Amino acid sequence: MRIAMIGTGYVGLVSGACFSDFGHQVVCVDKDADKIAALEKGIMPIYEPGLDALVEHNVRGGRLSFTTDLAAGVAGADAVFIAVGTPSRRGDGHADLSYVYAAAEEIAAALTGPAVIVTKSTVPVGTGDEVERLIRDAAPDAEISVASNPEFLREGAAITDFKHPDRIVVGVEDERARSALEAIYRPLNLNKAPLLFTTRRTAEVIKYAANAFLATKITFINEVADLCEAVGADVQSVSRGIGLDNRIGPKFLHAGPGYGGSCFPKDTLALLKTAEDEQVPLRIVESVVKVNDARKRAMGRKIIKAMNGDVRGKTVALLGLTFKPNTDDMRDSPAIAIVQALQDEGANVRAYDPEGMDQARAIMEGVDFCADPYEAAEGADALVLVTEWDQFRALDLRRLSQILEGPVLVDLRNIYSSDEAEAAGLRYHGIGRATKAA
Repeated sequence: MRIAMIGTGYVGLVSGACFSDFGHQVVCVDKDADKIAALEKGIMPIYEPGLDALVEHNVRGGRLSFTTDLAAGVAGADAVFIAVGTPSRRGDGHADLSYVYAAAEEIAAALTGPAVIVTKSTVPVGTGDEVERLIRDAAPDAEISVASNPEFLREGAAITDFKHPDRIVVGVEDERARSALEAIYRPLNLNKAPLLFTTRRTAEVIKYAANAFLATKITFINEVADLCEAVGADVQSVSRGIGLDNRIGPKFLHAGPGYGGSCFPKDTLALLKTAEDEQVPLRIVESVVKVNDARKRAMGRKIIKAMNGDVRGKTVALLGLTFKPNTDDMRDSPAIAIVQALQDEGANVRAYDPEGMDQARAIMEGVDFCADPYEAAEGADALVLVTEWDQFRALDLRRLSQILEGPVLVDLRNIYSSDEAEAAGLRYHGIGRATKAA
């Protein structure tokens, strides 16, 4: 099938590349001429493992192309996916739908035949109705259907998630849209991926409800971790003990410094705004948002406490800045609040991240960015593990003990154990674990 993908951000680019790898003819459209020019040269705007090779393979095969000309991209398309950004709107937290609606109006003007318009962007309930209204008002004679097909991609594992999904959710209102989406996703039949058809509004709610639930699991185990520290229990054993219950499951039960990224923060806020507009209180989600915001600031205080309560004039080295490994995404990363808390108390901050330092430089002032973990640790008064990149899982702890000015290791991801850290001469502080006296 011929597919036009409007937007070459994280969702649009990954989805377009994967659809083309299925054998569909895909044109990715974006207004940013520099981004399109870079993509045509094989330069990715984001870091996602395997994406550059996937794009190059399908461009070379003639199945994937890029353009700034929306009319040319949409002309003759069987399906047009809207995958533009829906950032939180300033002031009220609602999703900013201006890009979605602008894309819908441009699509209406560019249609040359029957087409299914699919919202891939994360949008509040009712957005599909408005997209259909806009297109029908602008092009009353167009033969269109509008569907919702939310994405469930994890940054750092997006290609695998797209090709081996837990489920594919499709919200439709007519047979034309259902048939088109069945044909588009037919290559995944071999993987027996469940194709769940619902109404459009139900699909829109599923996306927000899924993200809010995962954010809730993260926030729950983080609060349990605080209790474990207070009573001398181990949160990792607690997580395993409850995660082995198949009604609960082990995923998203890893205690840490709080969630961040492009999805959970903005989607929980957007869900709360929708609920407020409908006068349906979501008290659990409200608590999740508040607790997670407080958690990030609390991590700064935890580091300061590990350094005997005074960091003025001292140097703290952070390993990991992105909100999770295998991405360069700094949006709402816990590292941002941690750096600010340390700097507010007079600390000097050094940092190293395998992929996120270019983005970090744009938003973090006064941070000394280093070439590797050991340069960051040299002469520092404490070392803090913030993001669990694979290359931080086998650090030379004895070497770190020798080059650190103060032998303090604050492990916000529980990568190491207190026994192995202390055997190397480091004073260890984890999450949800009792800390031995210095």
